[in-house]
Amino acid sequence: MQQILSEIAGLRQQIQVLQQERATLTINNVVSSENDSPIAIAEAYRRFARENPQLAVELKGIDDAIAALESQIDQKQAELARWQTESKRLTLEQQLEEARNLAQVHAQRINQLAGELATEIRLLKSCADELSPLYWQVYYKPFITGFKTISVPHVRSDGDVWTIVNRIV
Repeated sequence: MQQILSEIAGLRQQIQVLQQERATLTINNVVSSENDSPIAIAEAYRRFARENPQLAVELKGIDDAIAALESQIDQKQAELARWQTESKRLTLEQQLEEARNLAQVHAQRINQLAGELATEIRLLKSCADELSPLYWQVYYKPFITGFKTISVPHVRSDGDVWTIVNRIV
C-alpha cells in the first residue's frame, strides 16, 4: 500500500512539473483583450499555433503526457481501493482466526480444569462415603450433601458453533 501511495505522489509531482513547464511555454498574451468574442479567441489561438508550430506541438505533447499521467493516477487509485478492500477483508479474517485460536486455548484449559475438578470431586465423594457413617453416629447429620447435582463445565464444538454444557459428576 505504501508503495502505491508513493507512486501516486510521484505521478502527481511529475504532473506539477509538466504543468509548470507548460505555463512557462504558454504565451499569456495570445488574446489581445478579455472582451474578445469566442470566435476571436479561437482565431487567436489558431494563429498562435500556425506561427509557432514547434511550440504548439510541444504544448500538445505536454498536455498528452499530463493526461497519460492522470490516467495512471486513476489506475493506481483504483488498485489502492481494491487493495484496501482486500486488506480489510483479510484483516477481519485474521482477527477472527486469532480470536478463535485464543478461544480454543481457553476452551481446552476449561476442559482440562473441569476434568481435574471432576476427579477431585470424585475423590471427595469417596472420602465422604467413608466418613458419613461415622459422622452420622457422632454428630447426627450428614458430612457432605449435594453430590447428585455437582456439575462441571465442558466446552464442545461441532466445527462452527461452540457450546458450553454442564456435565454432572
